[in-house]
Amino acid sequence: MGEEKHSNRMSDPQETQVSDQGQEPAVEPAASAVSMDQLLVESYSLPTVKAGDILDGTIVSITPTEITVDVGAKSEGIITGRELERLSPEVLSDLKVGDPVVTYVVRPEDKDGHIVLSLARAQQERDWREAERLFQTQQIFEATVTNYNRGGLVVRMGRLRGFVPASQLVSAPPSSGEESASAGPDAGASEQRWAKMVGQKLQLKVIEIDRRRNRLILSERLAMREWRKEQKERLLNELQRGDVRKGVVTSLQPFGAFVDLGGADGLIHLSELSWRRVSHPREVLQVGQEVEVYVLHVDRDKRRIGLSLRRLQPEPWSVVTEKYKVGQVVEGTITKLANFGAFARIDDGIEGLIHISELAKHRVNHPKEVVKEGDTLPMRIIRIDPARRRMGLSLKRVADEDYAEYDWQEAGEEIDEDADLADSEEA
Repeated sequence: MGEEKHSNRMSDPQETQVSDQGQEPAVEPAASAVSMDQLLVESYSLPTVKAGDILDGTIVSITPTEITVDVGAKSEGIITGRELERLSPEVLSDLKVGDPVVTYVVRPEDKDGHIVLSLARAQQERDWREAERLFQTQQIFEATVTNYNRGGLVVRMGRLRGFVPASQLVSAPPSSGEESASAGPDAGASEQRWAKMVGQKLQLKVIEIDRRRNRLILSERLAMREWRKEQKERLLNELQRGDVRKGVVTSLQPFGAFVDLGGADGLIHLSELSWRRVSHPREVLQVGQEVEVYVLHVDRDKRRIGLSLRRLQPEPWSVVTEKYKVGQVVEGTITKLANFGAFARIDDGIEGLIHISELAKHRVNHPKEVVKEGDTLPMRIIRIDPARRRMGLSLKRVADEDYAEYDWQEAGEEIDEDADLADSEEA
């Protein structure tokens, strides 16, 4: 009887089925649950797009009428034929399968379930992103002036319009009148001023950006300040004493002239402008003039560059005997009076002395009886001493008969030179 119960319990099909069913569901439902969870997570992790979104994607396929783009959403995006017509042939020819692209969502879903995208609108987005990058890095870039208004200049940055206010410009031509936002002569002069800059390229920095207001403000002043700083560092490192450089005069001061060497200013001290005496730099130079200068010294600690103009010219007394001879009549300008005579300049860096006894044939108690500073008069050279840098001059001997033969010879040479010049011009 015990055996019968045992046999019945072991052979009970219902009990066996329960046991089998109890094992299999313990595995299969768990596996199915994990799979469904993963699918749900993946589904919810895919971005939900809406019109106006900017999506980064990858080109999957290109046909003459459509471009398919994977934007990482539930469905692929398409760029339709109508949208392709808005793109230039150059842009279209550059597009390749596998290329990354920035797209603009026109519609989240069309009738086939695809996201409708635009590349043309996304190009502007790329420009905004580039502008934001330039703003964050404060990198200098170049742009061309395309338009202007009374307040400043308009430049193009791809599909964006950037504005450079007048206060942020440094390369503008001089203003002929005070700038005014109101109509009138000054406003017209201001517009003419900016019109001259259309087509020019400017070095710029982004100083303000507001996409919502479509506002992009640029500065040439800040860009040039940084550019000049970099150029000055370069020049300070590479310049050596004795170098000869070209530059442009930027400023004249009572103590000398500043010259732009291409990003850094050097100073020509008053004493280095000329071999002759100079009271003010304007006697030798003018602002905007291009000059060749000699690098006198470079002080890297104080960040100063000393320049010279006169060092590129021969020292006048070293060649004085090549230009002048004893007995020659020259034109000189009285520069200074002293008890013993008058000094006269006959050339840059060459001054001679008219001793009081050489001022006139009669007795002279003081030079002011005969000459005054600034007088320009003919005078005769009676002595040259290059080693001591001295020249003796005379007023009373200009008409001296003792020099008549010399004067005839000098005049004859000049006549011969004039005749040779006339013959060459006729030929």
